[in-house]
Amino acid sequence: GKEVVIANAIIAILTIGGQQLFSFFTFSCPCHVGQNLIYGLAFLGVPALILLIVGYALNNQTWRLVMGKRSHFEKVTSSNRLLKCKLVCFVLCSITGRALVAPVTWLAVTLINGSYYICAVSEYVPVYYYGAAPNVTASERSRILATFPCSQLVPPELTRVRDEVILLLRYQSQVAGWLLIAVVVITVFLSYCLASCFSPLSFLHFRYWSSYVHNEQELFDEATEQHSRLYAMQHVKKFFGFVPGGGNVKEIRIPSLREWQAISGLAFLKRVDEEHYDYSLLHDWALKERANGKYLRIDED
Repeated sequence: GKEVVIANAIIAILTIGGQQLFSFFTFSCPCHVGQNLIYGLAFLGVPALILLIVGYALNNQTWRLVMGKRSHFEKVTSSNRLLKCKLVCFVLCSITGRALVAPVTWLAVTLINGSYYICAVSEYVPVYYYGAAPNVTASERSRILATFPCSQLVPPELTRVRDEVILLLRYQSQVAGWLLIAVVVITVFLSYCLASCFSPLSFLHFRYWSSYVHNEQELFDEATEQHSRLYAMQHVKKFFGFVPGGGNVKEIRIPSLREWQAISGLAFLKRVDEEHYDYSLLHDWALKERANGKYLRIDED
């Protein structure tokens, strides 16, 4: 839908801006043998991995899938098990597709930029093709090549070779970046085509279903907010003797020290019986204790 496209576009734009700032303020190639590869790959892959994990964590479907449990009253059959496996696979693919937006954008932008790739593989370029440093050992050649990302460390006689190597590596990096973008675009397009082909719904029926699911979720969230507020309000009223925000308060209740201690501390979800839970310490107190105690009348003025 449009909302998903807009959200993905915003994520991609923010990732591009973050990558540019990240590269400008933090990236500085060490230009040392054995360290360039680790440094370049770390800057290329670790942020992408972090963005992937964040993408999974910020998706509500992830937690719905992780926390979802089969009903105890549902009869397990082979058809139900197969349908559930198909649903889990579909949801995983959907979650992964959303989570890959930021890391793929990061990888594509960094490859097109070329700086990380140049730093990582500079010491492995076959520089003898350019006729440079023919009489040095392999280790000395690697040391010289490792300094190519840092122009100030390159000997003057190797400046031309260094420029040619940098151009070659930037070409390889940018081609890899555009190939990654092409593969992702084609994969997304084919995935949508296959999903539409195997969908049991027609085009208009699918639009109606999407609209229904969206409206149902909005109404459910509104009802959840109102229901939980009204339910919590009963417990707060029992503890303090009045409803917050209500007018014409005639009296308030003065909680005792024991009651303050009962609702203070760490709150855990507590199972009461097979069907019910206590959501907080105040909830637990309100269900167990009688609302007796000291009341104080409030002057109307």
